[in-house]
Amino acid sequence: MLGQIGVYLVDTVFAFFVMLLLARFHFQWLRVPFRNPVGEFVLATTSWMVMPVRRVIPSLAGLDLATLLLAWVLEGVAIWIKAAIVGVEPSFLVIAGVAALGLVRYSLYILVFAIIVQVIFSWINPYAPMAPVFNAMTAPFLRPLRRFIPPLGNVDLAPLVLLVVIQILLIVLANVA
Repeated sequence: MLGQIGVYLVDTVFAFFVMLLLARFHFQWLRVPFRNPVGEFVLATTSWMVMPVRRVIPSLAGLDLATLLLAWVLEGVAIWIKAAIVGVEPSFLVIAGVAALGLVRYSLYILVFAIIVQVIFSWINPYAPMAPVFNAMTAPFLRPLRRFIPPLGNVDLAPLVLLVVIQILLIVLANVA
């Protein structure tokens, strides 16, 4: 019972920071402005970790490698701690591979969240102050689909198709891990 509680707490705390670091990485990669409540929250909660690492690891081609590496290391540490609580000793390569798959999985979850929020904003209030943030996060993924899937009766089905594709990718990742 205590082991389950420990695994749950480690998973919750580390997943929170890994998701924030990945959100920061994706915001910068997708050129989402940080001048909004979500962006400011992400910066406020992750800058204390990212800034020291950024002094050592530079960006590459506009990608914030320091943030991505930090997310990968935190995910690896979480896997290692959870394995230690359970009593398993995985190798470094197993931890590194599972951590990389975990980052892909979390990135897909972030995209699912952004799609759902963007769709809700488009129905309720497309001119909401936060709508451009979620549009910027989802547009690069929806744009190719919209070329092939026209709106039917003023209803855009591209987000639904993208959610199905993401769910298939999550199933594949679960089986690989």
